[in-house]
Amino acid sequence: MIQKRLVSFITRSNWTLLLLSGIGGFFLFPVKIALGIICGGIIVTINFHLLARTLKKSLEPSNLASHNAILIKYYLRFAVSGLIIFVLISQHLINPLGLFVGLSLVVVSIIMATIREFTLFFFREAV
Repeated sequence: MIQKRLVSFITRSNWTLLLLSGIGGFFLFPVKIALGIICGGIIVTINFHLLARTLKKSLEPSNLASHNAILIKYYLRFAVSGLIIFVLISQHLINPLGLFVGLSLVVVSIIMATIREFTLFFFREAV
């Protein structure tokens, strides 16, 4: 099923990109920028994982949840993430630019997954 394949690919690529960008960040940038990349990547990767788990559990036929329950969990995760980001930036623990790069990792993973699916689709059509 394409949805499971996409979520699996995005989850794996999030962790891979986090690892590679974190290691690269320590070699190429000051420590606070590297820590920002790692913290942002961890926040967004865990958020994506929790969102996928919430939707998977909520949409199972035996366990259908109301849309209000899904939205409450979504906004709760959003608020906790916002609080963590606020503390990291206000206490000057990380560099905001590095945090922005880390938070963007999931976007890169989604773009990679989209390109991969288009490639698979068009190559299947050509055969």
